[in-house]
Amino acid sequence: MSYNFKEIMSRPERLAPGHRMCAGCGGTIAARNVLRALHEGDHAVIGNATGCMEVSTFMYPYTAWKDSYIHNAFENAGATISGVEGAYNALKRKGKLKEDETYKFITFGGDGGTYDIGFQSLSGAVERNHDFVYVCYDNGAYMNTGIQRSSATPMYADTTTTPVGSVSSGKPQNRKDLTNILVEHDIPYAAQTTFVQNFKDLHIKAEKAIYTKGAAFLNIMAPCPRGWRYHTPDIMDICNLAVETCYWPLFEVVEGEYYLSYEPKKKLPIEDFLRPQGRFKHLFKKGNEHLLEEFQKEVDRRWESLLKKCK
Repeated sequence: MSYNFKEIMSRPERLAPGHRMCAGCGGTIAARNVLRALHEGDHAVIGNATGCMEVSTFMYPYTAWKDSYIHNAFENAGATISGVEGAYNALKRKGKLKEDETYKFITFGGDGGTYDIGFQSLSGAVERNHDFVYVCYDNGAYMNTGIQRSSATPMYADTTTTPVGSVSSGKPQNRKDLTNILVEHDIPYAAQTTFVQNFKDLHIKAEKAIYTKGAAFLNIMAPCPRGWRYHTPDIMDICNLAVETCYWPLFEVVEGEYYLSYEPKKKLPIEDFLRPQGRFKHLFKKGNEHLLEEFQKEVDRRWESLLKKCK
């Protein structure tokens, strides 16, 4: 594929302004840029699990989505979009749809609706290899209902259900590695990305995901200024630090083969990513040095594992 990024960025918005998402929300940045990967003239059916994006972009009869849109229950995004894709194929076979019209099927869900509540229907849909893309905008907690921990929440993060105090240092468990779990479903395409490189990495992977035949999964780190407690305009810096510290590596898996998209010239210490975020401020108090060391060890372990897979 060849990419004209000036042309991509000038495409009409498919998620209209005027929705009620927070200023600087990573979720809507992810959605807008994924939808830019759709080719001119192609239609889309958008699925959406319950979450911040659903409650803020759709209130019947009003919607910010310019393509066909379906909101479904928290746990059913994968099942719903696979059913729509199946119905589309049936109508095509019966000659009830125009042959020259192309529809793509894309579902968005936060980490709560993807890593946790919706994982069963997502797993079933990709195992059946329906031709659709599931996009997880991973903001690391159940942000819509008050910043509760999810299985995507990083270790030691301060959330309303893993509060930091005299007997707790935040969430005690490591975050789930969902991208690799989806790879183990033997799907044609899976990738991890975020808002770096002027969105080049995201654009390339979104187009690959949408135009790969069969099930595809995009995991996009989408920072939440309220839940992560950083200075809102610094979102791009936060994303860059996640990549440069190898907390959020950029990679893709095509037909089971791993490809590293970016390797830092000098891997930064994890403190650089954690320090700007209020949810980790307790880690920098005297006596908590061992918590930072444990966090660094886990980041290093996962990074080395990924490098081996890519080689």
